[in-house]
Amino acid sequence: MTFINIFPTAGFHLCGMKITSQQLLDDLAGLTKQHVSFVQKLQALPDELLTQKAQPASWNALECIEHLNRYGNFYLPEIRKRIAESTTHTAPVFKSGWLGNYFANSMLPKDKLNKMRTFAVMNPANSTLDREVIQTFARQLQTMLELLRLAAKTDLNKVRTSISISSLIRLKLGDTLRVVIYHNERHIRQAERAIHLKQ
Repeated sequence: MTFINIFPTAGFHLCGMKITSQQLLDDLAGLTKQHVSFVQKLQALPDELLTQKAQPASWNALECIEHLNRYGNFYLPEIRKRIAESTTHTAPVFKSGWLGNYFANSMLPKDKLNKMRTFAVMNPANSTLDREVIQTFARQLQTMLELLRLAAKTDLNKVRTSISISSLIRLKLGDTLRVVIYHNERHIRQAERAIHLKQ
């Protein structure tokens, strides 16, 4: 099965990315809609595929999705709060911050996935999980689509959000959206490998 297409916007991979705000939001919404399609396919799979692992130490598909849910539990309310508090107006162009761009690009899937440390609270390995984690993620994806629509009314450069690893670091809203959605993409690819949907 062929899944996610290569990102259509060349600026995704550039240092100091500069892109129209609407194009960024459209690209992120398009990627999130592909994630929705993946979740729909995931829901139709038998339990044995959802819980099998590519390797003993790796995560199964349910663990990959639960990991994303745990991050969503932080980022989705944080993004909504910052958008609601904003008095800014749409800016035509988004220019990534250096730190936000670094975080976002580090999340992008690569042919050989670079390993990243996972905080214990975000590590779902060997948790007791069921199909509810898929339903939760499906709801989170719909929330993200809603937030992308709301974000279009704000300045993606001036609105800033906290990040999960430190309340002292704040990223531009445009970068935070990239980080979360690229992180989703990263672990959806991992879930694909776990259930052998890619040949």
